[in-house]
Amino acid sequence: MAIPEVGQALPERQYTPDSVQLFLYNAAIWNAHRIHYDLPYAQDGEGHPALLVDGPLQGDWLTQLLYDWMGANDELLAFEYSNRRAAYLGDVLTACAEVEAVEQADVTFALRIVNRHGQATTVGRATVRRG
Repeated sequence: MAIPEVGQALPERQYTPDSVQLFLYNAAIWNAHRIHYDLPYAQDGEGHPALLVDGPLQGDWLTQLLYDWMGANDELLAFEYSNRRAAYLGDVLTACAEVEAVEQADVTFALRIVNRHGQATTVGRATVRRG
């Protein structure tokens, strides 16, 4: 596999979650916050325009982007993310990664999830050791 270069982008992945995916994801992680599955509560109780897409789900999408790129012998050494803006059901969310640094076998990525308006909902960084 070729050595990546600083500035190189990984192939993007788009997500358009639906209410079933949100419900099942929240059930799997034991998250009972109603803003992810109860539309009347999300709108009337907390003032959101739609159901919210979980922050941890967006973090999972970023790791999927990395794992799709990684080889069988590569290792994810570090991963962090931070949710910066609410993401709502019905939006198209795109996971993106760009090579930030390459030091010997270690590749550091700048990560982000952006909404259809190009606004970052989630940002992060990760380091992968090439095997």
